[in-house]
Amino acid sequence: MIRKISKRKKAINELKALLENEKLILIVHYSCESFYNIKDGRTPRITSIAVRFFESKDTKSFSIHKVAEKKKIITSNIESEYDNLEKEMLQEFFQFIEQHKNYYWVHWNMRDINFGFEAIKHRFEVLQKKWNPKYEIQDSNKFDLPSKLIDIYGPKYIDHPRLEKLCEFNGIGTKDFLKGEKEAEAFESKDYIALHRSTLRKVDVMSIIIEKLINGDLKQKATWKEIYGISLQGVYHLITEDAKYFILWNIFILILGGFISHYTSKFLNSFN
Repeated sequence: MIRKISKRKKAINELKALLENEKLILIVHYSCESFYNIKDGRTPRITSIAVRFFESKDTKSFSIHKVAEKKKIITSNIESEYDNLEKEMLQEFFQFIEQHKNYYWVHWNMRDINFGFEAIKHRFEVLQKKWNPKYEIQDSNKFDLPSKLIDIYGPKYIDHPRLEKLCEFNGIGTKDFLKGEKEAEAFESKDYIALHRSTLRKVDVMSIIIEKLINGDLKQKATWKEIYGISLQGVYHLITEDAKYFILWNIFILILGGFISHYTSKFLNSFN
């Protein structure tokens, strides 16, 4: 229980520290080829990347179909030019990183070589044949939103798939938001624009989730026992963090104090 409270406190403090530099918060997400449809053992191709400035709400996007459009390559020919288009798209993205590497990058489960910063880096190395350390984002500048939500509320705060279900539970619109299997279908049908729109929408909803989290308006399913545990330390944090429990506690103390005062006085008067 102590470890749970400690992790919760640390995650809340990290969120507060993040918000002290609101102008430097970037929200990032990307779409890629399905992991499960690849038969030759290579890593999934990247199709689009979106980066949203949290404070201004401006969004910078990178996609193979935008690169193809600039090069006058029609959609039906993208597959034959995919390596070059993906390489140029990733080059643009890493140039953006170089200019914003000291920002704070908020993401959703972009943690490993399967899906994450390392996967994007690996694709760039495969296509570019070299890696420049100037494109590296320090781990201390990465903020994995779903893991922080688990630290704050516990693993039962929402059902799986968490991003989609959290949107539904909070009434956040999911227009253009594609589920995992739908993204795979879009890639197979070469609907790169749908993939791009989905990526853009996902950074939008992540931004809304962060705002609700900050304002204390984020709805989630965890009970207070699952969040704080049953311990004196847990009860203390529940009372100090939640206004309604703080008020109830103070009312309880006043009532208890009144009872003690009344019966103490009655007891002492019995000796007179």
